[in-house]
Amino acid sequence: MIRTVVPTLDQIRAGGKPALARALSVIEIAHGSAELARLLDACAADGRGDVLGLTGPPGVGKSTLTNALITEARRSGRTVGVVAVDPSSRFTGGALLGDRTRLRTDPDDQGVFVRSMAARDRLGGLSDHAVAAIVTMRAVYDLVVVESVGIGQSEGDIAFVADTVLLCIQPGSGDSLQFMKAGVMELPDVVCVTKADMGEPARRAMADVAGALTLADHEPGAWIAPVVLVSAASGVGLADLAAAVAGHRAHLADAGRLVARRAAQARHWVEDAIKVRFGVRGLVRVDVAAALATAHGPFGAIARLDAELEARLARPL
Repeated sequence: MIRTVVPTLDQIRAGGKPALARALSVIEIAHGSAELARLLDACAADGRGDVLGLTGPPGVGKSTLTNALITEARRSGRTVGVVAVDPSSRFTGGALLGDRTRLRTDPDDQGVFVRSMAARDRLGGLSDHAVAAIVTMRAVYDLVVVESVGIGQSEGDIAFVADTVLLCIQPGSGDSLQFMKAGVMELPDVVCVTKADMGEPARRAMADVAGALTLADHEPGAWIAPVVLVSAASGVGLADLAAAVAGHRAHLADAGRLVARRAAQARHWVEDAIKVRFGVRGLVRVDVAAALATAHGPFGAIARLDAELEARLARPL
């Protein structure tokens, strides 16, 4: 039996795009192994990059905006990793659309890496393999863009991997009433109204979103999502979008908010992994906080709790 070799984080960083591509393949092959858990925990502990999550309905222009974000980041000297989450094929389970085919990147540019990943059976749009890939890329690149599958409100999973959630809204889509739903308006850190070149419909959509945001209850000092009008094709509003994202990044850097956000995300990954495999009844039988406190990171905690529950199941009744 051929043993899968799990690389170290230093090897991935030194090996460039080929090494990262191999590491992402190992994530699927060695899923659940102690060696992989150690690698992912090392990546989680040294998450140097910013993670920007793009969500919004299909056709809103997420891929066009991602192209623009890649260009701007590379122009400023930042390296970029992209995880484009696609719907899954019912037959193979693989990515159905292949979002990276819509991203115009230079294959010779060692500072950009794009990977399409299938949502599989997750309505939230992020499989456990996608989470592991994002954590790995966050430890390698300055910016990681996660382009979600685009299935509406059920994309709440994006908030459990992204430092900044960017909700994209399309003018004239009839979504004004949807903005009033708390589940939508609690999701974004920045709202982007795309296709600004549409003129009045774009400005009306911007006003609708801004109005919906005023209806939400905000604690003193809480971040209020700015609304920006952007045309990724023409470049209009991209500077405003960059300023809004940078503003949220600065907000997170203050008072330990980023550390707290990522710690909450890590706890969610552990709880979600256990719940997916063992259900709610399995989750209530383990101590997630204790596992996180004694393991080297969330993925080690998952492996430990998984083994604990497997052992319980193996005991005779």
